[in-house]
Amino acid sequence: MQGAGGRTSLSVRAALGAALALSVAAAAHAGEWPQFRGPTGQGHAPDASVPLAWSETENIAWKTAVPGRGWSSPVIGGGLVWLTTAVTDRETGTSLRLLAYDTSSGGVAMDVEVLAISDTTLLNQKNSFASPTPVIDPGDERVFVHFGAQGTAAVATGGESAGEVLWRTRFPYTSQHGNGGSPILHEGLLIVSIDGYDTAFLVAVDAETGEERWRSVRPAPISQAYSTPLAIELANTEQIVNVSAFRASAHEPATGNEIWRVEYPGGFSNVSRPVYGHGLVYLSTGFNEPVLLAVRPTGKGDVTESEVAWRLRRGAPLTVSPILVGDELFTVTDTGVATCIDALTGEIRWQHRLGGNHSASPIHAGGRIYFQNEEGGTTVIAPGPRFEQLARNELDGSTLASIAVADGAFFIRTGRHLYRIEESR
Repeated sequence: MQGAGGRTSLSVRAALGAALALSVAAAAHAGEWPQFRGPTGQGHAPDASVPLAWSETENIAWKTAVPGRGWSSPVIGGGLVWLTTAVTDRETGTSLRLLAYDTSSGGVAMDVEVLAISDTTLLNQKNSFASPTPVIDPGDERVFVHFGAQGTAAVATGGESAGEVLWRTRFPYTSQHGNGGSPILHEGLLIVSIDGYDTAFLVAVDAETGEERWRSVRPAPISQAYSTPLAIELANTEQIVNVSAFRASAHEPATGNEIWRVEYPGGFSNVSRPVYGHGLVYLSTGFNEPVLLAVRPTGKGDVTESEVAWRLRRGAPLTVSPILVGDELFTVTDTGVATCIDALTGEIRWQHRLGGNHSASPIHAGGRIYFQNEEGGTTVIAPGPRFEQLARNELDGSTLASIAVADGAFFIRTGRHLYRIEESR
């Protein structure tokens, strides 16, 4: 554990301070998107005024170049859009960086090195050194970043300390494909799922200091996974649900003690984040043959036989997180086959091929569902038990990061750019 300042120029700090000052009033009422999949962590945007259609020549408020390579999704708070990226030099190594852009103009407000590593070769060419999505604290004072086995850090967002790395810590592990799962914040704890061939555990650190508070070690057998935990609230308790290789489990937020677990031998490399509703946790068992499970989170211990309400094998997702809208659960496979499922019974309502390959998780905004593929296309559908396509939108470049929503606009990251998309005024 060590504290250290990141490299940020005085001019960048001044620009960041100005951007924050100008955005304080707007941020008080603007929608924010503080973590992967938004305020609830489940892909729902409270803002209803988002556009239906866009292209490179329609409804683009601004388009800004993003240096390096990264597939972290945008997060938004205090009038700034935050991303991580990895800038690689074959001779000197890779700089793992935190970037901030002004939501109104797209101007750069921060570009700070958080970590420097010697690695230059990706473990998986579809991945990046900067794939986990940052998370913003509720007061917009800190952004927390996670670069998998390379390290985890807290960065100050404003004032005299803007751009300062307040603490760093590291949980080394060995993975086949690199980093993936994002951190979450809960009651002053930064919680991260560590899943490797050699070690696997759920860990919580003090968000203020970076000191470890608890660790829940997963029993053998272990393997790789890349999912993001989800905090859920039951009648009188809270749980942290974590999907990992061979099993998913729920934990007490304050202690990390396991509450329940469901096992699926053979399921690993889990990527999609679970969702919760109708008294059920919906999760995917991952590779090799994915199964979508609906689990009642009210049991204790091993609930594999007692609390699984239904299982779905046809159309279960590998990478993409599902989205729950009303009484229907919507999923999409990596190869673009979307499925609408009765969330209570597991019965398939419809299946439709959207086209393209899919890694980004869908969002629900403005009463519509947006599915973004890897090739820059977004298919917009109406929620409900019958398939109805409303629009098909295209951008230049690859799109593996999930869409963020704030202040009536979409923020979309492609391989080289960040877009703000909103209705032209």
